[in-house]
Amino acid sequence: MNVIRKLLTIPERWRLPVIIALGIFSGIFLLIIHLSRAGSYLSDRPETCINCHVMYPQYASWKSSSHQQVATCADCHVPHDNLVKKYFFKASDGARHATIFTARMEPQVIRIKSAGMTAVQDNCVRCHTDLVEMTELVKVTGLNYRHGTGQRCWDCHRDVPHGTVRSQSSAPFALVPGLPSVMPEWLRGYMNQRFKQTEK
Repeated sequence: MNVIRKLLTIPERWRLPVIIALGIFSGIFLLIIHLSRAGSYLSDRPETCINCHVMYPQYASWKSSSHQQVATCADCHVPHDNLVKKYFFKASDGARHATIFTARMEPQVIRIKSAGMTAVQDNCVRCHTDLVEMTELVKVTGLNYRHGTGQRCWDCHRDVPHGTVRSQSSAPFALVPGLPSVMPEWLRGYMNQRFKQTEK
């Protein structure tokens, strides 16, 4: 309501250009939301991770691992303490990823950050505690790791679940599901028609 009042206080000669500019910026914002598949980031579906092509090797290696049957990417890489922490982590980590990939600054070798390491370690212990609690490994790895001593689970289980994937070029022919095109059918048809005309 305040926006409408402010629009009415703009001098009459500027109203139309301001409305047009607002429409253009709103359209661009909605287009970015659509093209980036922003809604998919609210889910825990593994296919969301391959919105960025550099994650294809990680997706493909997870897809053929034993974890594929029981855990999604978010099950391992996102904290599960509470909903606020989970979605804050997803938002901050997602914003960092989106910025890096949009600006084309992705590294050849993708390495997990400190906050991600903590989340993965906590989730290893959370899911596998019934297997390791009798051997005191929860204390040796899980608890001591937080104090700078001990080992992380993947120091020994380093090929779980991503195998030996270390860079984008390590699995150039990884089989991953094709993402649906974000280009509307009418625009694709128009572009194909224009391409055929230029070939003649």
